Amino acid sequence: MEQEKLSLCIFFLFIMLIGCNNRDQEKMVFIEGNDFVLIRSELYDKSDFVFSYYMGKYEVTQKEWMELMHYNPSMFKGQDLPVEMVSWYECALFCNKKSVSEGLNPYYNIDSLKSDVNNKNDYDSLKWTVTFNTEADGYRLPSESEWQYAIDAGDILKNLMYSGSGDIDQVAWYWRNSGKSKLTGDWSWEKVKKNSCSTHPVGQKQPNGFGLYDMSGNVREWCNDWYEDYYIEVGYYKVQKGGGWLGGEHTCMTSDRGKFEASGKGPDQGFRLCRTVIKNQEKQYSQEF
Repeated sequence: MEQEKLSLCIFFLFIMLIGCNNRDQEKMVFIEGNDFVLIRSELYDKSDFVFSYYMGKYEVTQKEWMELMHYNPSMFKGQDLPVEMVSWYECALFCNKKSVSEGLNPYYNIDSLKSDVNNKNDYDSLKWTVTFNTEADGYRLPSESEWQYAIDAGDILKNLMYSGSGDIDQVAWYWRNSGKSKLTGDWSWEKVKKNSCSTHPVGQKQPNGFGLYDMSGNVREWCNDWYEDYYIEVGYYKVQKGGGWLGGEHTCMTSDRGKFEASGKGPDQGFRLCRTVIKNQEKQYSQEF
Protein backbone atom coordinates (compact mmCIF):
# COMPACT_ATOMS: atom_id res chain seq x y z
CA MET A 1 0.00 0.00 0.00
CA GLU A 2 2.76 2.41 0.97
CA GLN A 3 4.63 1.54 -2.22
CA GLU A 4 1.51 2.33 -4.28
CA LYS A 5 1.16 5.73 -2.56
CA LEU A 6 4.82 6.50 -3.23
CA SER A 7 4.44 5.52 -6.89
CA LEU A 8 1.38 7.77 -7.22
CA CYS A 9 3.23 10.69 -5.62
CA ILE A 10 6.16 10.27 -8.00
CA PHE A 11 3.77 10.03 -10.96
CA PHE A 12 1.90 13.24 -10.07
CA LEU A 13 5.16 15.06 -9.37
CA PHE A 14 6.40 14.01 -12.81
CA ILE A 15 3.18 15.29 -14.43
CA MET A 16 3.50 18.61 -12.59
CA LEU A 17 7.09 19.04 -13.74
CA ILE A 18 6.12 18.32 -17.34
CA GLY A 19 3.28 20.82 -17.08
CA CYS A 20 5.54 23.52 -15.66
CA ASN A 21 8.15 22.88 -18.35
CA ASN A 22 5.52 23.05 -21.12
CA ARG A 23 4.23 26.36 -19.79
CA ASP A 24 7.77 27.72 -19.80
CA GLN A 25 8.25 26.48 -23.36
CA GLU A 26 5.09 28.27 -24.46
CA LYS A 27 6.61 31.52 -23.21
CA MET A 28 9.62 31.18 -25.52
CA VAL A 29 9.76 31.93 -29.24
CA PHE A 30 12.14 30.19 -31.62
CA ILE A 31 14.03 32.74 -33.73
CA GLU A 32 15.92 31.39 -36.72
CA GLY A 33 19.43 32.72 -37.21
CA ASN A 34 20.29 35.01 -40.09
CA ASP A 35 22.60 37.67 -41.47
CA PHE A 36 21.36 41.23 -41.14
CA VAL A 37 22.53 44.81 -41.48
CA LEU A 38 21.87 47.39 -38.78
CA ILE A 39 20.26 50.10 -40.90
CA ARG A 40 18.07 51.40 -38.05
CA SER A 41 20.60 51.27 -35.25
CA GLU A 42 23.09 53.68 -33.78
CA LEU A 43 25.58 51.10 -35.10
CA TYR A 44 24.42 52.09 -38.60
CA ASP A 45 25.42 49.91 -41.56
CA LYS A 46 27.17 47.31 -39.40
CA SER A 47 26.80 43.79 -40.79
CA ASP A 48 25.87 41.23 -38.15
CA PHE A 49 24.85 37.60 -37.76
CA VAL A 50 22.90 35.70 -35.13
CA PHE A 51 22.66 31.95 -34.65
CA SER A 52 19.20 30.52 -33.97
CA TYR A 53 17.98 31.14 -30.42
CA TYR A 54 14.93 31.16 -28.16
CA MET A 55 13.64 34.41 -26.68
CA GLY A 56 10.99 35.09 -24.05
CA LYS A 57 7.66 36.33 -25.40
CA TYR A 58 7.34 38.53 -22.33
CA GLU A 59 9.51 40.42 -19.90
CA VAL A 60 10.16 38.39 -16.74
CA THR A 61 7.31 38.98 -14.29
CA GLN A 62 7.38 39.48 -10.55
CA LYS A 63 5.60 36.14 -10.10
CA GLU A 64 8.35 34.34 -12.01
CA TRP A 65 11.03 36.20 -10.07
CA MET A 66 9.47 35.51 -6.65
CA GLU A 67 9.08 31.79 -7.32
CA LEU A 68 12.85 31.42 -7.66
CA MET A 69 14.42 34.32 -5.78
CA HIS A 70 11.96 34.58 -2.85
CA TYR A 71 12.08 38.38 -2.67
CA ASN A 72 10.56 41.15 -4.74
CA PRO A 73 12.74 44.23 -5.36
CA SER A 74 10.17 45.98 -7.57
CA MET A 75 8.85 49.47 -6.86
CA PHE A 76 5.48 48.69 -8.45
CA LYS A 77 3.97 45.49 -7.05
CA GLY A 78 1.91 43.00 -9.05
CA GLN A 79 2.36 39.37 -10.11
CA ASP A 80 1.94 40.10 -13.82
CA LEU A 81 3.98 43.29 -13.79
CA PRO A 82 7.57 43.05 -15.05
CA VAL A 83 10.11 42.70 -12.28
CA GLU A 84 12.26 45.83 -11.98
CA MET A 85 14.94 47.27 -9.70
CA VAL A 86 17.17 44.34 -10.67
CA SER A 87 20.87 44.59 -11.45
CA TRP A 88 22.60 42.76 -14.28
CA TYR A 89 24.19 40.46 -11.70
CA GLU A 90 20.83 39.56 -10.15
CA CYS A 91 19.48 38.70 -13.59
CA ALA A 92 22.42 36.35 -14.15
CA LEU A 93 21.69 34.67 -10.80
CA PHE A 94 18.03 34.29 -11.74
CA CYS A 95 18.94 32.72 -15.08
CA ASN A 96 21.17 30.16 -13.38
CA LYS A 97 18.54 29.30 -10.76
CA LYS A 98 15.90 28.81 -13.41
CA SER A 99 18.25 26.64 -15.44
CA VAL A 100 19.04 24.40 -12.46
CA SER A 101 15.34 24.15 -11.52
CA GLU A 102 14.62 22.75 -15.00
CA GLY A 103 17.62 20.45 -15.22
CA LEU A 104 19.48 22.66 -17.70
CA ASN A 105 23.15 23.61 -17.69
CA PRO A 106 23.76 27.06 -16.16
CA TYR A 107 25.10 29.63 -18.60
CA TYR A 108 26.87 31.88 -16.11
CA ASN A 109 29.94 31.16 -13.99
CA ILE A 110 29.57 33.65 -11.13
CA ASP A 111 32.25 34.49 -8.56
CA SER A 112 30.84 37.15 -6.24
CA LEU A 113 34.01 37.21 -4.13
CA LYS A 114 36.43 37.95 -6.96
CA SER A 115 36.54 41.47 -8.38
CA ASP A 116 36.41 41.60 -12.18
CA VAL A 117 39.69 43.13 -13.36
CA ASN A 118 38.05 44.04 -16.68
CA ASN A 119 35.31 46.09 -15.02
CA LYS A 120 36.48 49.72 -15.15
CA ASN A 121 33.39 51.44 -13.73
CA ASP A 122 34.02 53.03 -10.34
CA TYR A 123 30.26 53.27 -9.77
CA ASP A 124 29.78 49.51 -10.03
CA SER A 125 29.41 48.55 -6.37
CA LEU A 126 29.81 44.80 -6.96
CA LYS A 127 32.16 44.07 -9.86
CA TRP A 128 31.57 40.32 -9.66
CA THR A 129 33.59 38.16 -12.01
CA VAL A 130 31.12 36.58 -14.42
CA THR A 131 32.10 34.38 -17.36
CA PHE A 132 29.91 32.57 -19.87
CA ASN A 133 29.48 28.86 -20.53
CA THR A 134 28.61 29.41 -24.19
CA GLU A 135 27.76 25.75 -24.87
CA ALA A 136 25.17 25.64 -22.07
CA ASP A 137 21.49 25.10 -22.84
CA GLY A 138 20.36 27.13 -19.83
CA TYR A 139 18.75 30.54 -19.59
CA ARG A 140 20.65 33.76 -20.15
CA LEU A 141 20.28 37.36 -21.21
CA PRO A 142 20.23 38.04 -24.95
CA SER A 143 23.24 39.50 -26.69
CA GLU A 144 22.75 42.97 -28.12
CA SER A 145 22.76 41.50 -31.63
CA GLU A 146 20.07 38.97 -30.70
CA TRP A 147 18.03 41.69 -29.05
CA GLN A 148 18.38 44.00 -32.06
CA TYR A 149 17.37 41.27 -34.50
CA ALA A 150 14.38 40.42 -32.29
CA ILE A 151 13.09 43.98 -31.93
CA ASP A 152 13.11 44.37 -35.72
CA ALA A 153 11.42 40.95 -35.98
CA GLY A 154 13.88 40.06 -38.71
CA ASP A 155 12.40 42.56 -41.16
CA ILE A 156 14.26 45.85 -41.01
CA LEU A 157 12.99 46.72 -44.49
CA LYS A 158 9.59 47.55 -43.00
CA ASN A 159 11.37 50.54 -41.50
CA LEU A 160 9.20 50.56 -38.36
CA MET A 161 10.15 53.15 -35.77
CA TYR A 162 9.10 50.93 -32.85
CA SER A 163 8.92 47.16 -32.38
CA GLY A 164 5.91 46.01 -34.40
CA SER A 165 4.48 49.39 -35.39
CA GLY A 166 5.16 52.94 -36.48
CA ASP A 167 2.62 54.03 -33.85
CA ILE A 168 4.24 53.92 -30.42
CA ASP A 169 0.92 53.77 -28.55
CA GLN A 170 0.06 50.44 -30.20
CA VAL A 171 3.14 48.65 -28.88
CA ALA A 172 4.69 50.50 -25.95
CA TRP A 173 4.12 51.84 -22.46
CA TYR A 174 6.14 55.03 -22.14
CA TRP A 175 5.92 58.31 -20.24
CA ARG A 176 2.93 59.72 -22.13
CA ASN A 177 0.56 56.72 -21.84
CA SER A 178 1.74 54.80 -18.75
CA GLY A 179 -0.30 56.84 -16.26
CA LYS A 180 -3.88 57.85 -15.51
CA SER A 181 -4.24 60.05 -18.60
CA LYS A 182 -2.38 60.78 -21.85
CA LEU A 183 0.34 63.38 -21.31
CA THR A 184 1.24 66.10 -23.79
CA GLY A 185 4.06 68.61 -24.14
CA ASP A 186 7.65 68.10 -23.06
CA TRP A 187 8.81 65.40 -20.66
CA SER A 188 9.06 66.39 -17.01
CA TRP A 189 9.38 64.40 -13.80
CA GLU A 190 6.62 66.48 -12.24
CA LYS A 191 4.18 65.43 -14.98
CA VAL A 192 5.18 61.77 -14.67
CA LYS A 193 4.78 61.80 -10.89
CA LYS A 194 1.40 63.58 -10.85
CA ASN A 195 0.05 61.24 -13.52
CA SER A 196 1.00 58.13 -11.50
CA CYS A 197 2.94 56.67 -14.41
CA SER A 198 4.18 53.11 -13.83
CA THR A 199 4.80 49.69 -15.34
CA HIS A 200 1.90 47.65 -16.75
CA PRO A 201 1.17 43.90 -16.90
CA VAL A 202 3.22 42.23 -19.62
CA GLY A 203 1.67 41.37 -22.97
CA GLN A 204 -1.08 44.00 -23.08
CA LYS A 205 0.17 45.82 -26.14
CA GLN A 206 0.46 44.57 -29.73
CA PRO A 207 3.32 42.07 -30.35
CA ASN A 208 5.91 42.43 -33.07
CA GLY A 209 6.30 40.12 -36.07
CA PHE A 210 8.06 37.45 -33.97
CA GLY A 211 5.26 37.42 -31.39
CA LEU A 212 7.35 39.28 -28.79
CA TYR A 213 5.59 41.73 -26.48
CA ASP A 214 6.88 44.94 -24.88
CA MET A 215 10.12 45.02 -26.85
CA SER A 216 9.47 48.76 -26.96
CA GLY A 217 8.52 50.27 -23.61
CA ASN A 218 7.33 49.05 -20.19
CA VAL A 219 10.84 48.35 -18.81
CA ARG A 220 14.31 48.71 -20.26
CA GLU A 221 15.95 45.34 -20.76
CA TRP A 222 19.45 44.16 -19.91
CA CYS A 223 21.65 42.58 -22.58
CA ASN A 224 24.67 40.34 -21.99
CA ASP A 225 27.18 42.61 -23.70
CA TRP A 226 29.44 45.35 -22.54
CA TYR A 227 28.49 48.70 -24.07
CA GLU A 228 30.95 50.14 -26.57
CA ASP A 229 30.90 53.08 -28.97
CA TYR A 230 33.31 55.64 -30.45
CA TYR A 231 33.76 57.34 -27.06
CA ILE A 232 33.24 54.61 -24.45
CA GLU A 233 35.40 51.50 -24.35
CA VAL A 234 34.41 48.04 -23.16
CA GLY A 235 34.28 47.50 -19.40
CA TYR A 236 32.23 50.43 -18.12
CA TYR A 237 28.57 49.66 -18.82
CA LYS A 238 26.24 46.85 -19.82
CA VAL A 239 23.89 47.41 -22.75
CA GLN A 240 20.19 48.05 -22.13
CA LYS A 241 17.53 48.24 -24.81
CA GLY A 242 13.88 49.02 -25.46
CA GLY A 243 13.01 52.00 -23.28
CA GLY A 244 10.43 51.95 -20.50
CA TRP A 245 7.38 53.52 -18.87
CA LEU A 246 9.46 56.46 -17.64
CA GLY A 247 11.30 57.30 -20.85
CA GLY A 248 10.59 59.40 -23.90
CA GLU A 249 9.64 58.17 -27.34
CA HIS A 250 13.24 58.04 -28.57
CA THR A 251 14.21 55.46 -25.92
CA CYS A 252 11.56 53.07 -27.29
CA MET A 253 12.83 53.29 -30.87
CA THR A 254 14.33 50.16 -32.42
CA SER A 255 17.57 52.05 -33.01
CA ASP A 256 18.15 53.27 -29.46
CA ARG A 257 21.03 51.96 -27.32
CA GLY A 258 21.21 52.53 -23.59
CA LYS A 259 23.85 51.77 -20.96
CA PHE A 260 24.05 51.23 -17.20
CA GLU A 261 26.68 49.95 -14.78
CA ALA A 262 26.09 46.26 -14.08
CA SER A 263 25.19 46.86 -10.42
CA GLY A 264 22.72 49.60 -11.35
CA LYS A 265 19.00 49.31 -10.63
CA GLY A 266 15.98 51.36 -11.60
CA PRO A 267 12.16 51.19 -11.41
CA ASP A 268 12.12 50.98 -15.22
CA GLN A 269 14.88 48.38 -15.53
CA GLY A 270 13.99 44.72 -16.15
CA PHE A 271 14.87 41.89 -18.54
CA ARG A 272 13.66 38.99 -20.64
CA LEU A 273 15.07 35.49 -21.03
CA CYS A 274 16.98 33.92 -23.87
CA ARG A 275 18.39 30.45 -24.58
CA THR A 276 20.96 29.12 -26.99
CA VAL A 277 19.70 26.60 -29.53
CA ILE A 278 21.57 23.35 -29.02
CA LYS A 279 22.22 21.29 -32.15
CA ASN A 280 19.36 18.92 -33.07
CA GLN A 281 16.95 20.78 -30.76
CA GLU A 282 15.87 23.54 -33.16
CA LYS A 283 12.18 24.46 -33.13
CA GLN A 284 11.64 22.56 -29.89
CA TYR A 285 9.38 25.39 -28.79
CA SER A 286 6.18 26.35 -30.55
CA GLN A 287 6.29 29.17 -33.04
CA GLU A 288 2.56 29.75 -32.76
CA PHE A 289 1.87 33.05 -31.02
